[in-house]
Amino acid sequence: MPKRGRKAISGGRMRLFNTYSRQVETIEPLKPPLVTVYTCGPTVYSYTHVGHWFTYVRMDMLIRALISSGLTTKWVMNITDVGHLTSDADDGEDKLASAAKKEGKTAWEVAQFYTDDFLKGMKQLNILEPNFIVKATDHISDQIELIKKLEAKGFTYKISDGIYYNTSKFPRYADFARLDLDEQQPGARISYNPEKKNPSDFALWKFSPANKKRDMEWQSPWGNGFPGWHIECSAMSMKYLGETLDIHTGGIDHIPVHHTNEIAQSEAVTNKPLASYWMHSNHVLIKGEKISKSLDNSITIADVIKKGYSPEVLRLHILESSYRNQSTFSWSGLEAAKNRLGDLKALAALRYQARDKDFDLPTFTLEDVGTEIAKSIQEDLNTPAALAFLSDVTTQLLTTHIQTNMIDHFEAMLSAIDNLLGLSLSSVSDITEEQKALIAKRTGAREKNSWQEADSIRQELEKQKIGLNDSPGGSTWYPII
Repeated sequence: MPKRGRKAISGGRMRLFNTYSRQVETIEPLKPPLVTVYTCGPTVYSYTHVGHWFTYVRMDMLIRALISSGLTTKWVMNITDVGHLTSDADDGEDKLASAAKKEGKTAWEVAQFYTDDFLKGMKQLNILEPNFIVKATDHISDQIELIKKLEAKGFTYKISDGIYYNTSKFPRYADFARLDLDEQQPGARISYNPEKKNPSDFALWKFSPANKKRDMEWQSPWGNGFPGWHIECSAMSMKYLGETLDIHTGGIDHIPVHHTNEIAQSEAVTNKPLASYWMHSNHVLIKGEKISKSLDNSITIADVIKKGYSPEVLRLHILESSYRNQSTFSWSGLEAAKNRLGDLKALAALRYQARDKDFDLPTFTLEDVGTEIAKSIQEDLNTPAALAFLSDVTTQLLTTHIQTNMIDHFEAMLSAIDNLLGLSLSSVSDITEEQKALIAKRTGAREKNSWQEADSIRQELEKQKIGLNDSPGGSTWYPII
């Protein structure tokens, strides 16, 4: 995966909607210029679907926006490879164990396979590499130590299937998600467990079933078992980023349970805020329904590629929507994103087609393009505005072309666009000398009104994935994607 650069594009100030305050706020790191970020990563029991990828691309954009505003990022993403049960009530089977049964593998094999696939997807979508990608199973001792601290402070109790957190001991439990605990009836958000003291109580450590050895289990002061899902993120975020981190990120579905529980257990131990800012990516719909594995509508990157779209097209499709609003994934949306990317690749190809002749200058300077895009993404990750501006830039430059003395500035502009939006415009390569000769031959045929010959050459170039745009100023080529 690409490493993160450290150079600011504009030095602007980053503003972000804070879920905790429900307001857009200026990011003020605890130890500037360092900003610490924790992202709740995937549960690796199945392929990551496009709904998840919307979230991770948006988290990548957060990091790019922070860097563009002059901050240095320390980014941690977790891999949940144990403890995520099929129910928010802390019952049902571990998702890894369930997948292992279906696939005839061990839970360890399942976790490794889907972790590898996730990391491959990160590269395909040009998501920046976090400073640390941490697995829950590598941090069991950290989780046990955190539970012991909660136990010493009187926040835990034991029932037949595990050690639980007593949410009534934490008065602020409902604040983050604005929960109404009095209306929290069994069978609503969580199902009924008669041994729990409160419906909202959650497992910190689950006991292994009697007379049965799990693939994934560990010894603990309370008996053999495995950690609850929520304790994993608290333990790992505090280990790598300290007791209070700057920005905690995840999907909007994490708010009422997972992140609420993280706050309760972390702040019960430290008496400090877990995070200064919380960023959540909203749901993604397909045909009006939320994308989920349970609804069997979970499209993967591999599915996108099979339909003839590159991962870069998917990334651009994601950037066309706001992280705070419900978004829609559709094949027609991908087609529109493909057309937009085609225009951007045509823009990038102009670097090889600069002309000495003077043209009307665009309404902007090339040096300002990166600054304007940075301003948009620094303002609550407004990628739709950034792309709208970039479309105007593209339209003007494809009309006016570029002059020879603009090449250095033009290439710097492409690099800035790539760094800010995670695209690969700078990688567009020049065509061959043979293809240039064909274009020159076609130009000659057009000048002699030999339209059949000109059309034949155009078709030959299209077979080689080279398209042509004709204008009064001459023909320009572009890569067909």
